[in-house]
Amino acid sequence: MKTWLITGCSSGFGQRLALASAQRGDRVIATARNVRSIGAMAEPFGGRMITLPLDVTDAAAAKAAVAKAVETFGGFDVVVNNAGYALFGAIEEGTPEEYRPMFDVNVFGLIETTRAALPVLRRSGGTIVNMSSGAGIEGRGGGGYYHAAKFAVEGISEALAGELKPFGVRVLVVEPGPFRTDFLGRSIMMAANEMPEYAASSRKHYRETSNGNQAGDPDKAITVILQAVDAEDPPLHLPLGPAAHAIAERKLAAFRSDIDAWRDITIATDFDQPRALYTRSI
Repeated sequence: MKTWLITGCSSGFGQRLALASAQRGDRVIATARNVRSIGAMAEPFGGRMITLPLDVTDAAAAKAAVAKAVETFGGFDVVVNNAGYALFGAIEEGTPEEYRPMFDVNVFGLIETTRAALPVLRRSGGTIVNMSSGAGIEGRGGGGYYHAAKFAVEGISEALAGELKPFGVRVLVVEPGPFRTDFLGRSIMMAANEMPEYAASSRKHYRETSNGNQAGDPDKAITVILQAVDAEDPPLHLPLGPAAHAIAERKLAAFRSDIDAWRDITIATDFDQPRALYTRSI
């Protein structure tokens, strides 16, 4: 039996993962910014699930949620950083009032929750699951701010994996493709300043036509996430679904193409000048 601390349980993967974990007999601390939205989730599971308020952008709230989890269950084995939302729009279209709050939730909220949980995990080991996206593998026009946030999640996850390995704490970064959650509905914010110059890269039509029609079955995705968390040797990166794998393969091929095309020039150039030259230039 595992004990889970999960953020962003009001909908989507967070809610489904909380329910699936409890249904198989695990204990769950399900959190959401508005705890009233998840209060009924715990009723079928008796004392095996509790619901707590957690605004991930509030470091004190993250520490309070961790303290309550320790008080109730003695600790936890798995922390899932799921809370987040997306801002779609060209880089020039976005405003600080739009993109800064998104980074606060997707990046800094993940950091605060993780930092609050690490003293518990370092003592007993466990797993951190960071929900990224195919958008964290490859950047495309019309979603630059969201790509940047998920790229940050990828980098944080890779760094954590190295830092926490000596303590027996594993890190799993999940990279879903399109799944039938309400992500394209309530979890998307469109930049208000729509500029005709960027109509060709706009994600607006994609959102309007794809919401609810995504190919992926989210319950099957949850099954794979549970399997990865239970594995003795889980991967660091877990692309979910054919679309996510296609993104990863495309990114790898493009990266390899760039490296190979400029290899001779970048290796042959004498970058390794004597230290004295650098000192004089500074």
